[in-house]
Amino acid sequence: MVPIKSMMSAWGRASTSRVLGTGLLALGAVALTQAPNWQWPRFWPQTAYEYSFPDVLNRQGQQTLEQSLSFYQGQVQKHPTDGLDQATLANLYIQMARATRNNSWYLLAEKSAQQSLANLPFDNEGAILALAKIAEAQHDFKTAVSLAESVGSPEALGLVITSKLAMGQGSEALALANAIADQYPSLGSLTLKALAHEAQGQDELALTAFQGAIAAEEPDNPAGSAQTRVFLGRFYAQRGDHKAAQALYGEALKIVPNHPLAHLQLAELATVQGQYRRAKHHYHEVGGPTALHGLARIETLRGRTATEAWEIAETELRRNVEGNALGHRRDLAHLLLERGAPDDVEEAVALMETEAANRRDAKTLDFLTWALLAAGRLPEAQQTIQEALTQGVRSAAIAYRAGEIELALNHPDRAERFFRLAAEIDPTFTPQTRQRLGLTRQEKL
Repeated sequence: MVPIKSMMSAWGRASTSRVLGTGLLALGAVALTQAPNWQWPRFWPQTAYEYSFPDVLNRQGQQTLEQSLSFYQGQVQKHPTDGLDQATLANLYIQMARATRNNSWYLLAEKSAQQSLANLPFDNEGAILALAKIAEAQHDFKTAVSLAESVGSPEALGLVITSKLAMGQGSEALALANAIADQYPSLGSLTLKALAHEAQGQDELALTAFQGAIAAEEPDNPAGSAQTRVFLGRFYAQRGDHKAAQALYGEALKIVPNHPLAHLQLAELATVQGQYRRAKHHYHEVGGPTALHGLARIETLRGRTATEAWEIAETELRRNVEGNALGHRRDLAHLLLERGAPDDVEEAVALMETEAANRRDAKTLDFLTWALLAAGRLPEAQQTIQEALTQGVRSAAIAYRAGEIELALNHPDRAERFFRLAAEIDPTFTPQTRQRLGLTRQEKL
């Protein structure tokens, strides 16, 4: 690993506003032996999470991502042997992939990055960074870390942090996030610090870092401002504070009206609250396999025959998994386990074992545990959920899953401790909530 100081030596303070990476994960839950004995801080005043630069959003003539793409596509046509324009175009394609959640843009990005390196083999950090981002999207996190560390820019180091979180290396991610944020506090660096603290179960420190991130935002990065609010909203939602989550997601959409993750989180929140029409609206705004899965869940929750909806979602997920490394293996396994057909369990286990070979964050381990539990492989399930718990992250879902395993192993006292812990983390985590979140086999309510 490249030393932190050497990677940070060339930084400037202004550049760190874009440290924030994507590929970030829903994390959560707890240790067996200790339950926290403190109260959640009340949500701070509304003015503290409102966007600080609303006038920026109303300016006319701002360059859009589509305009930037068109410009650099034209530059590449004019100068096909230029490496820098190709590298810029590759990174713009990646931005489009993230904005639209359409993985086909990554294929264009990879082609442009490779052509850029062919044109300019040396001192071409833009192309290497693009390949690092693609590797992260493919869940090849080791390659992503290696490439990003070789670049060493703020954006690249953000990618190192998110990749290490995905691999379950929370302590290393937190050390790097702290080093960056302490030297160059910004929206991006403090958001990454918050996520790293959250992954370690240090929720008070995470909340402080989130608040500091919003206080440090600058007008040149509205997408980062929206993303931070979505992450903070998710933090509150996973602890049962739906009002705070709703406010933060709504503010994110004011900043970036078509923000896909904000719509997905609002759809999930509306589903948990039983507001299915509103949930469908947000899913339709996003589209794609995750939204189709959510729509199938809603039909089942409404007590309707949803066979076709599940099949449509499954077909789209399989299309994303088969034939490309950007596939949604965890998402497909989730659908199979939630739908609950006995014939699907073996495939769900295989999908999650493949995913967990590279991705060992707590949520991935939770879904692997679910698959192993459904397959009756209790000792392996117990070992896997313990690895998730050892990471330290706090999640009612993971605590409850651990309780289910202990109950299946005929350890009722241990199971009850986990069930109590899940309720302490999220008092709204009822059987109905679990079903509305898709964390158990779907049955008509």
